[in-house]
Amino acid sequence: MKKLLLLALLPLAATAQTSALLTPEKLWQLGRLGEMAVSADGKMLAFTLTKYSLADNKGNADIYVLPVAGGTPKRLTDTPGSENTLSWRPDGKLTFISAVSGSDQLYAMGADGTGKTKLSEFPDQGLGNLKYAPKGNFILYTQDVKSSPTTLDLFPDLPKADAKIIDDLNYRHWNAWDDHLASHVFFQPLGADGKPTGYGKDVMAGEKFDAPLMPDGGAEQLAFAPDGYALAYTSRKLTGRAEAESTNADIYQFDIRTGQTLNLSEGLGGYDTEPAYAPNGQQLVWLSMATPGFESDRNAIMRYDFASKKRVDITAGSELSASNVRWSADGKTLYFLAVVAGAEQLFAVPAAGGKIRQITSGAQNYNSFELAANNTAVANRTSLTAFADVVRLDLKTGQETKLTSLNAQELAGIKLGKVEDRRVTTSDGQQMQVYVIYPPDFEPTKKYPTLLYCQGGPQSPITQGQSYRWNFQLMAANGYIVVAPNRRGLPGFGRKWNDAISGDWGGQPIRDYLAAIDKISEEPYVDKDRRGCVGASYGGYSVYFLAGNHQGRFKTFIAHCGLYNLTSWYPSTEEMFFAKHDIGGAPWETPLHKSYTDFNPQQFAKNWDTPLLVIHGGKDFRVPEGQGMEAFGTAQLKGIPSRFLYFPNEGHWILKPQNAVLWQRVFFDWLGRSLK
Repeated sequence: MKKLLLLALLPLAATAQTSALLTPEKLWQLGRLGEMAVSADGKMLAFTLTKYSLADNKGNADIYVLPVAGGTPKRLTDTPGSENTLSWRPDGKLTFISAVSGSDQLYAMGADGTGKTKLSEFPDQGLGNLKYAPKGNFILYTQDVKSSPTTLDLFPDLPKADAKIIDDLNYRHWNAWDDHLASHVFFQPLGADGKPTGYGKDVMAGEKFDAPLMPDGGAEQLAFAPDGYALAYTSRKLTGRAEAESTNADIYQFDIRTGQTLNLSEGLGGYDTEPAYAPNGQQLVWLSMATPGFESDRNAIMRYDFASKKRVDITAGSELSASNVRWSADGKTLYFLAVVAGAEQLFAVPAAGGKIRQITSGAQNYNSFELAANNTAVANRTSLTAFADVVRLDLKTGQETKLTSLNAQELAGIKLGKVEDRRVTTSDGQQMQVYVIYPPDFEPTKKYPTLLYCQGGPQSPITQGQSYRWNFQLMAANGYIVVAPNRRGLPGFGRKWNDAISGDWGGQPIRDYLAAIDKISEEPYVDKDRRGCVGASYGGYSVYFLAGNHQGRFKTFIAHCGLYNLTSWYPSTEEMFFAKHDIGGAPWETPLHKSYTDFNPQQFAKNWDTPLLVIHGGKDFRVPEGQGMEAFGTAQLKGIPSRFLYFPNEGHWILKPQNAVLWQRVFFDWLGRSLK
């Protein structure tokens, strides 16, 4: 096999655009819509917009306000650091957290940005995830507390020793080692001036557990009762091996008057998260997964009645998996988001239970929303041909009104490719949704190199969202047709379709991928001699598996943070519950699950004969770096043209701007050399 020529990569400074096409640099110039908070009267929206600097290699989030009725967004902050955790006080003041003073502290200002005042002087690390009680009498927030001794605590005479002493599992998670700290929930009274008074009360004193859940849980996992004298929080009160092997997170209520804590979801085995009190305080709802150890189970909406102490799944019988649940002001209706057929839509259900009503439809995602005045909501909207903007939704009709054009200047003149929503018949006769994204100025009489995109998760749907790494429009702008199948295991097509991937990683989901690329390749504009296969996480696993089982379909492969050897991956990952549920058991169990014999990519490396780019992060503890090293080493020892792009300080994702641009440059350089 001929070795590929190694072309020099463009230096970071070479960012000039020669055409009106999307580039990695342009992608990182786009503002990213973040938090949204609606004022108590429902008439004003505050939101954060993050802008990134490639030169500084970081982003900065500032606060904007906008009338829900429509108007021009007004920027309220312009500081060197980011503002976050937006809240509206009952008096109409907007509060937020900023580290402009050197640590995270609470600030308040008027809705027009005037009268900015620092309200807190918390020591050390400050605070996070702050929420106001509805009456403005208390705040809750989170702070880290010491949970276990460090090596230095145990051996103070060895201050330069940098070893870790580990006796149990879950010693690292996603991209961080155990730091001997736990995130605890505190509440604190507020004075007449709005400043915290007295001291913060740790409602989890003496516990070793985190609230909210690490690493991605936030303020959505905390809630105040309407009267302010009770609060609810999400925590998985397990440690070590038990924590590594279980998804059993619960909803706890702390009574401020009595100091008592009650587990409201006791006996429910899966994830229970995101509590939300009814306006009258008589009920609480939360998201609830039934199956222990299955992180992608259906999210039901569980309602707890404080008088009867009974729990009811008010979405029982539905295939929908809910998120972002909000109570109507009168407490009669619950609104929520759910993915359906490759798009995230808004739904409503009576709080007492009953028929679910789909409010929105169409080719877009409503990624998050907040209720506003006059039976409306404001939402973060994206599509595969549009980046995030704020829209207003009519809760009766679903009619959408655009409120912002956040990146109009940056995207002026940029050509985007068209997107088709196709259906492909799978090997077992099912109809599978496949998104096909075409290059700008696509000409059907020409032939184009084509990429099969393999989604990760393995149960994260391909929707109308915009990724800043696996960006379909950026791939299209570089001259590629992108084939993106919602294969078996991806949500939005019923529970049977969603659950089918567990224990069958190399089975029907892989056949679904092949059905998609084979069908789209029947089109005359697909160049069958220039097809590539790319993906991350489970998508990277799919790349490695297909590299040994593709029967000559592909001319190149790119795998990011992929699982190459399931036998070595199982005991080295951190969330053992995921490995056990999805792989079907440990590699030392008898009988050995077929995942290790029939579906392990390493078993088929003997068939590898195609160029391969391997990408991995050194702080990826979900799929440890050894997986990428094993795959690259295999390709090198077999004499296969290959390259290893390694990010020592990145995790499962590439988050630093310059690393992200480098990722794109190496990605497209590799594709260009192997497919063009």
